[in-house]
Amino acid sequence: MRLSDVRRRLPVLNEPLPPDRTRKVLPLAAGEAPLPRHAVWEFTLACDQRCLCCGPRAGVARANELTTEECLRLVDELAELGVGEVTLIGGEAYLRPDFLLVIRAIRERGMTSTLTTGGYGMTRERAEAMVLAGVQSVSVSIDGLEAHHDRLRGREGSWQRALLALRLLREAGSKISVNTQINQLTWQDLPELLERVALEGIHAWQVQVTVAHGGAADHHELLLQPYMYLELFPILERIADRCDALGITITPANSLGYFGPYDYKLRRRQSRQGHYLGCQAGIAGVAIESDGAIKNCPSLGGRNNIGGAWREHGLRAIWERAPELAYMRKRTEKELWGYCAECYYAPMCKGGCTSVSEPLLGRPGNNPMCHHRALEMDRMGLRERIEWVRPSAGEAFDNGLFRVIREHVDPALRAIHGPVQVDEPRSARADEPFGPGTPVDLTSRPSGPERST
Repeated sequence: MRLSDVRRRLPVLNEPLPPDRTRKVLPLAAGEAPLPRHAVWEFTLACDQRCLCCGPRAGVARANELTTEECLRLVDELAELGVGEVTLIGGEAYLRPDFLLVIRAIRERGMTSTLTTGGYGMTRERAEAMVLAGVQSVSVSIDGLEAHHDRLRGREGSWQRALLALRLLREAGSKISVNTQINQLTWQDLPELLERVALEGIHAWQVQVTVAHGGAADHHELLLQPYMYLELFPILERIADRCDALGITITPANSLGYFGPYDYKLRRRQSRQGHYLGCQAGIAGVAIESDGAIKNCPSLGGRNNIGGAWREHGLRAIWERAPELAYMRKRTEKELWGYCAECYYAPMCKGGCTSVSEPLLGRPGNNPMCHHRALEMDRMGLRERIEWVRPSAGEAFDNGLFRVIREHVDPALRAIHGPVQVDEPRSARADEPFGPGTPVDLTSRPSGPERST
């Protein structure tokens, strides 16, 4: 189908689309599963860029992606489950022209319709068609200033096209925002990047850490080291003040944290509590792969996280009963290990974002990518760094493995004493669902993520 053909298939609106639902949910009854407030849907794995850090290693559509009719039925099930917002991602969602029909169906069912794009192939026709269909806000991925962005995106001219996409979408009538990955290439670009994208009229800016999955597992030199958080977060504090002055809402993703002195300033608009609330995968959010695999988090995959196939089980049964989606609802402090097990914030944080810790160490519950933790280490004259120890298998959402090395900040003491402590990778949740896990055999060959049905 061509975009123009799909656009003609959009029903003519005789009255306004229904108002959006809110994301607010009522307290749960005893034994009741929580309701997902947000669904992130990988609409296709086809992509027009070749990003170094891509989690699903997008480029070519998955075999047996959902048909248009199946997508529309899934929209109905999302609405019936109580989802308030659906975000289409990729790959690149606009490479399937029927994304317009799905956007309209999302809006007709009273859910907020948003989309995240790299913007490389955005045209005026696409932007206008998206707004006509009912998209309400589009986030364009811009990772650093031009040279760094183009390198990360694998396409020369990508940065300029992303800025053009913002303009085309704004002119078509969509709200626009930007999302940015923070890594060793981009972290010092952030202040200047904010000034540049503010000129395009964005209303929000999401910042997130590049995590060690998919393509980034093969480019581990891009990953921030934990001790770099001591320099990064003062920059983020200044950026938060500048965002306030510009009228832009800064939104730290769950991968960026936690509980340091700037947490409230960064997160005060995300929750009433004004701080990180723990991993929400399978609690407040659900994710969908383009072939209908239902999982707990859009940044994770494989046998630890995929709860089943929508075509076989349906959305509600997987959401309510699949162990992979229920894991975060059941985990306790007994699943923590390493420094996270002794941290003051353990009851709330429970080791931070799973999409950060699991790709690093093979298991959540010990997360060195934490501002509070870096500060505590520094207070003791120590620092932590990650060291790559095993490669990935080269498949979607796979990961290599790393160890965490704790050592003295003082180079002279480092030379004398070497590592103070080393945390080695541990067993996957699919093998040992609960508890702190056990060390893994690093001499075994990595295998790709298994798909659960």
